[in-house]
Amino acid sequence: MILETSRRKTRPHARIAGLVSLFLLITSSVNTRADNWPCWRGPEFSGISREPDWLSEWPKEGPPLAWKTSVGTGFSSVVVSENHLFTIGNRDNQDTVYCLNASTGAELWRYSYDSDLGDKFFEGGPTSTPTVDGDSVYTLGRWGLLICFEKTTGKVIWSKNVHEETSVRIPGWGFASSPRIQGNFLLLNVGEAGMAVDKRDGSIIWQSANQDAGYSSAVPFQNAGEWHVALGSGKSFLAVNLRTGVELWRHRWLTRYGVNSADPIVKGNRVFISSGYGKGAALLEMQSDTIHIVWQNKNMRNQLNSSLLIDGHLYGFDGDAGSASSLRCISWDTGEIAWTADSIGTGGLMAAAGKLIVLSDKGELLIADASPHAFHPTARSQVLGGKCWTTPVLANGRIYCRNAAGDLVCVSVQTIQPDAIPSSGTIRLSNP
Repeated sequence: MILETSRRKTRPHARIAGLVSLFLLITSSVNTRADNWPCWRGPEFSGISREPDWLSEWPKEGPPLAWKTSVGTGFSSVVVSENHLFTIGNRDNQDTVYCLNASTGAELWRYSYDSDLGDKFFEGGPTSTPTVDGDSVYTLGRWGLLICFEKTTGKVIWSKNVHEETSVRIPGWGFASSPRIQGNFLLLNVGEAGMAVDKRDGSIIWQSANQDAGYSSAVPFQNAGEWHVALGSGKSFLAVNLRTGVELWRHRWLTRYGVNSADPIVKGNRVFISSGYGKGAALLEMQSDTIHIVWQNKNMRNQLNSSLLIDGHLYGFDGDAGSASSLRCISWDTGEIAWTADSIGTGGLMAAAGKLIVLSDKGELLIADASPHAFHPTARSQVLGGKCWTTPVLANGRIYCRNAAGDLVCVSVQTIQPDAIPSSGTIRLSNP
């Protein structure tokens, strides 16, 4: 943007100060409207964005489509960092990690490697989401290939196959956890109670018993001044010490086919867990190195995507993928149902600014207040077709949605049109 001054009897320093103040005000207001989304479930691992200013009400025709592309079969969500977007897809038994321009969808780089589609009772393809940490991007493939890339160039910094190196068992649907970063620890749901590697070189710091992993991602949390990690295995939900891998507690949780895939939600000394296939949910309470049940019922059965905790209520999809499923709100304290919204199916959701951002299993994007009283969408638009199980992502005034076939769309919900935003930090002063 170019700002010019006219001829008037104002001191140059005053004019410069005023223009710089104006520029800082403009860029500050733009920045407060935006937020990156660098990892699965966001920077706080909650599924909730702090992005405050975006359009939650749209015209009848829906929000503008910014761009659309294809990234191959899979269920990997997207992450966004400094206008770089990352996701993974599969074509012809090759996984490809894509880096796209988040504004335009233009490809910046890609990296492909051999990987079986793994279409066991579903479309197959990658099920984990990349993680951005500083100048690096981390990905975990279903069959154990772990890669660290240079974010802007796609150069491989290091790679290793954790299955081949440790002989750890691959669960029935492959590894599905998204890499988690805490300090220099790169945390994976690999083995019965996870694995930690050094994010700098990929060396293994600790590993767990050679039993089936679950399909959730690791959730770091603090307990008694120590960092721990909560995750779901094939038979339990458990917590281990982040530095050592030593088990803190374990709660046996048997779900059909070992599908414990929804991330646990930790708040204070309480942990919410949930699984599909008719299993249900429970609120657990940590007491030192033990765990106790606060409540347990079948009111929330998260098979694929995790619930959201907002102001004492949980919002999530109840039911099994491919069968009857609904969006539901229940109480965190009691597990009682507040409301149920049918006809949405098994989709994905996140939240921002007190709003739910919901993608139905048939590709309808809906916005609604995160209220325990009722589900009343303020906006809705059919943005995709096909099967949509992947969680939508809001980042920097855009919502990204993906289907199983790999169609990826970006819709604009920016409150300021792009041509009204300064494209550079240049201020030209005339006639000082």
